Amino acid sequence: MQNTKLLLTSFTFVGLLALAGCSFPGVYKIDIQQGNVVTQDMIDQLRPGMTRRQVRFIMGNPLLTDTFHADRWDYLYSLQPGGGERQQERISLIFNANDQLASLSGDFKPGVSRDEAILGKSSDTIVTPENKGEQQPQKEEPPKPGSLLEQIQNDVDKVETVPVPTQEPLDTNPR
Repeated sequence: MQNTKLLLTSFTFVGLLALAGCSFPGVYKIDIQQGNVVTQDMIDQLRPGMTRRQVRFIMGNPLLTDTFHADRWDYLYSLQPGGGERQQERISLIFNANDQLASLSGDFKPGVSRDEAILGKSSDTIVTPENKGEQQPQKEEPPKPGSLLEQIQNDVDKVETVPVPTQEPLDTNPR
């Protein structure tokens, strides 16, 4: 009796340890994004002298507007990949007395892509005749006989157009 109790307790304990050991490493951790997503393209569109309205159109609403510094807008963005280190970027836009963009400061710089800064490549793009930006249309292959795509195409071809009914004008003459 004592041996079976001890054996059952030890199996239960070993089973719980095995279950706990297997479940923790495989836990999925989500990426946590907070704040305003600011891209280099957005920064490149900003020009000195833009109004607050134009800046808001490009950048979106600021995350922080300080009541003591009404001429400053702060955009913050943080990303913490699941189980990774938190990365944070910020940019501050300063407006002058005429509500026009005067300067910006932060992690972004106008005209310099973060990817290019990391990779060490210049932003000069060379266009060769092979990739002028004109994409040649790819030839569509007909659907295979009996495939779902062929059935859908046949259903679309069988659709009859129906004219949209129009409302007749109301008679305003009293009788």
